[in-house]
Amino acid sequence: MAENTNHLPYFFGNITREEAEDYLKQTGLSDGLYLLRQSRSYLGGYALSVAHGRKFYHYTIERELSGTYAISGGISHSSPVELINYHAYENSGLICLLKKPCNRPPGVQPKIGPFEDLKENLIREYVRQTWNLQGEALELAIISQKPQLEKLIATTAHERMPWFHGRISREESEQLLLNGAKTNGTFLIRERDNNGSYALCLLHDRRVSHYRIDRDKTGKLSIPEGKKFDTLWQLVEHYSYKPDGLLRALTNPCPRIGAITESSQFSMPMDTDVYRGIYEDPDELRMQTLKIKRDQLLLSETELGSGNFGTVKKGIFKTTKSEKKVAVKILKNDSNDPTVQEELMSEARVMQQLDNPYIVRMIGICEAESWILVMELAELGPLHKFLAKNRDVSEKNVTELVHQVSMGMKYLEENNFVHRDLAARNVLLVTQHYAKISDFGLSKAIQSNENYYKAKSCGKWPIKWYAPECINFLKFSSKSDVWSFGVLMWEAYSYGQKPYKGMKGMEVTAMIENGKRMECPPRCPSELFELMQLCWTYK
Repeated sequence: MAENTNHLPYFFGNITREEAEDYLKQTGLSDGLYLLRQSRSYLGGYALSVAHGRKFYHYTIERELSGTYAISGGISHSSPVELINYHAYENSGLICLLKKPCNRPPGVQPKIGPFEDLKENLIREYVRQTWNLQGEALELAIISQKPQLEKLIATTAHERMPWFHGRISREESEQLLLNGAKTNGTFLIRERDNNGSYALCLLHDRRVSHYRIDRDKTGKLSIPEGKKFDTLWQLVEHYSYKPDGLLRALTNPCPRIGAITESSQFSMPMDTDVYRGIYEDPDELRMQTLKIKRDQLLLSETELGSGNFGTVKKGIFKTTKSEKKVAVKILKNDSNDPTVQEELMSEARVMQQLDNPYIVRMIGICEAESWILVMELAELGPLHKFLAKNRDVSEKNVTELVHQVSMGMKYLEENNFVHRDLAARNVLLVTQHYAKISDFGLSKAIQSNENYYKAKSCGKWPIKWYAPECINFLKFSSKSDVWSFGVLMWEAYSYGQKPYKGMKGMEVTAMIENGKRMECPPRCPSELFELMQLCWTYK
């Protein structure tokens, strides 16, 4: 984020609210005086500090899923600069118009946050260990996926911090804090359970207080009734500056005993709710319109797949700054069927709303000789075909890919979408260690007041991947997607084998109704087969 705004004379970087107010005071406190700073609670976000009537007003500028920026409840803008320019002429929720920038004093550079110093080394270490890359290949991987890697590292950086102790008990945390010098403000953070919650353990007057840190549905972390943060290190940074409801500010991290082992470092990608898309360029790919001109596309003869709708081919998407490899879904020329066209547009509308590292990104739509849906390219193709051809891929690698799919599906559930066609054929590989969910032709949005989508009639459905309630009652929910995920796991650990091989759809349905399930694939770890069976629970 900082590299996009460092050139702005009124951008102060990672300063606090109080520091912002001091700068505004020093510059005269005239009405409409403003400065921009980095948000200390929202990844990729900013804060706008404004003076009016000798008082200070602070507005959070959030980075939205679409890549745009907005003050809560306000109009979306392509960049913070555009937002500021807009509010120079329109109040639109602000206390006053933005009249005069408060520029940094001579010689003062934007303040760099604590994470910036760690970021580059952590990214290199992650790519080196997870993807087993060195030299030029490592540099190219970092360049091509820098925004996504930055977000991934940001949400896992706490694992490298001395104050993070992982899964230890309440009693163990108290022993650690009371066995040392017993300095007030000494603290650590521990994991509480499997629901993504933590505990902040703080020493004050020889007693340890435990503050629960919960994760809400959007992934934000907070102490009850406290300020919300995207990451643990942002939370620690905030409470290190001021108590804000705690007994005292955090001052001394209680270091954990030993370091993270080589084998456990970055062994599994973490959730990245605040992901910036791999293809993101605010000036290029986050256009207000999703329409792409035909002369921006070069189509290859290389066919990636085909179906009733038409074909998927490789292509090149040309922008004013660069050319990017893409996948293009082309509707059949002879298809004047409005239903087919509507299905393609429906898929585009769903994909337009999604922005997650483990979901294939839509770039836009082109209306030319036929309708064309333009998406990011995952060059290694479908998961089942890749594993069938590469049976030397380790079980650990398979688990890594399956976990990434689960993160993508978690995102869909949190945003009230059901996929309805989750299968290994619809998981595409960017690299051997990076999977993305694709094909949203059957996907549906669920209303916030409902738990499921009900189809009006049966279609050409992938019965072998469907839960019984889908077939019997035409009901689809995140729970039925979980059933499909179990089948996908079976496909992955069987290295691309077909599920229920040789059986017809109705035979599969009867088998499930009789309480039988597929057997454990030979190379599947027992604990993961148990998870698979849980996905197939049916009452």
